[in-house]
Amino acid sequence: MGWTRAGLAMVLAATVGGLCAESADAQSAVRAEAKGEFDFTGPSPWPGIRQERIRTLLPAAMQAANVDAWVTLVRENANDPLALHVGGENAGALSAILFLRQADRVHSVILAGFGEAIALRELGVHDSVVVYTAESGGPLGGVAERLRRANAQRIAINSGNLSMADGLSASQKAALERALGPELSARLVSSGELVSHWLSRKVPAEVDIMRRAAALTAQLEHEAYAIVQPGVTRDSDLAVFLKRRMRELGVTDGWSPAQNPSVNSGPDRGHSHASDRVIQHGDVIQIDFGIKVWGVWGTDIQRFAYVLKPGESAPPVEVQRRWDAARRGNRAAFAALKPGATGASVDSAQRVLMTADGSASVPWGTGHSVGYWAHDVGPGLNRSTRRALEPGMTFAFDGFHAWTLPGGRGVWGEGSKTISVEEMAVITENGAEYLVPPQEALILIPATRAIQP
Repeated sequence: MGWTRAGLAMVLAATVGGLCAESADAQSAVRAEAKGEFDFTGPSPWPGIRQERIRTLLPAAMQAANVDAWVTLVRENANDPLALHVGGENAGALSAILFLRQADRVHSVILAGFGEAIALRELGVHDSVVVYTAESGGPLGGVAERLRRANAQRIAINSGNLSMADGLSASQKAALERALGPELSARLVSSGELVSHWLSRKVPAEVDIMRRAAALTAQLEHEAYAIVQPGVTRDSDLAVFLKRRMRELGVTDGWSPAQNPSVNSGPDRGHSHASDRVIQHGDVIQIDFGIKVWGVWGTDIQRFAYVLKPGESAPPVEVQRRWDAARRGNRAAFAALKPGATGASVDSAQRVLMTADGSASVPWGTGHSVGYWAHDVGPGLNRSTRRALEPGMTFAFDGFHAWTLPGGRGVWGEGSKTISVEEMAVITENGAEYLVPPQEALILIPATRAIQP
């Protein structure tokens, strides 16, 4: 089902309202709602979506990269990072997947061992399933024969600087070149550009799934803040809470489990596990958290809270000023996210406000592609990215405001604190849309709180 922005706002408003009530009944109702509204435990929609992606997006990606053919080798235990995307995730014996561009469509064939042919034909990912034999030259000999027949001039292989498109091992590449011979081997190029064009764009059904996953991510962060007792709760307690909620809801980590979620109430720690620091009055708390649903689509969202001191009903003026500055930076980046813009222009829009607001520098770019990985294939939102943004691209992006803490050395990570307002959005024909309503105000944690069992 799709989520409108208004619908997501209602869900999150109900969530926050229930949590602020701090009653066991309210929190129980919120969790029941999460199980119903954000159920990712049913059959995965990935098989159908993968077919749609190959049919509708891959031809244009191959054309943009100016390649006629794409060869991916898949195998057991040390599979290619893109095996799931090309229909080779269950490979046992070495198999070869060949995509041949034919005008505005792509024809795919997998050359597989006899033990996998039945399942592959039933799954129907590829146009042709060919059982290879040693006598026919194995899967590599079959690939060579088809490439010669097609007279492919530029042949993409998974070797190059893009990590997700660098799955071809040195021994596999050597064996492939022996099978192809000098003439065809001279036509080999990296699949990096092709893969970046293909995976950076999401079809509408995927964007819908990511909207739901983003809404759940933000909701769980609000739930975590509702258990904070100043002077008692540790950063690591919030991480344990979120891990438990993930298990209850049947979702997994958006990135390395050891560092997801990153919870930090003290000085900057970068990409890090949550420490055992006890949360204190006056702390600004950061939760950087992502989930993965159906093992395919991931999220990356941050939510910030302030712990009120006794007698306070709002953050101090300077804390509020820093939050407002970071939020403005995020909104400036959002306004710059539009078709034809570059990652560099989006980064610049955010950094202009950082400078104007007196922020210390930060080592991060403003944002990154997000989807199949937290740091996904696609353009970065940083100084060096000149690639034009396109509809269907999905991003996680920040507005930053950083400062040096008392006694700090003025170098990021050495006694500094950063507010990084991180949201997710999709590029549309008319600009960008948030995948979940953005955080507008700091979440306020009461100076005293009695948590009901």
